[in-house]
Amino acid sequence: MATANWLTVLTTTDAVAKAETLARGAVEARVAACAQISGPVTSVYRWKGAVETAAEWQVLFKTTGARYDALEAYLREAHDYDTPEIVATPVVRGSADYLRWLEEETAS
Repeated sequence: MATANWLTVLTTTDAVAKAETLARGAVEARVAACAQISGPVTSVYRWKGAVETAAEWQVLFKTTGARYDALEAYLREAHDYDTPEIVATPVVRGSADYLRWLEEETAS
């Protein structure tokens, strides 16, 4: 399967300070060009046999397909959830200037 050139990668966490730490760390490590924090959102999910409801903050990272593995590794290490949400969505099209900037900011 071919790797997408550009991705948005979503995770969630239970506190705005944790979201900011995840976002800043990813950008500082150059595994994401930027990250946007939204929230709180209400999450409803099944965990260990029970349906749970929680307030969470979403962090949307912008990265390249080439940097996805490094971003996922960073999130697995830095995140405090047992099973953090890490979902990548390909960017099909975008402004050439923005996508070039994204590639420059995530160059290792």
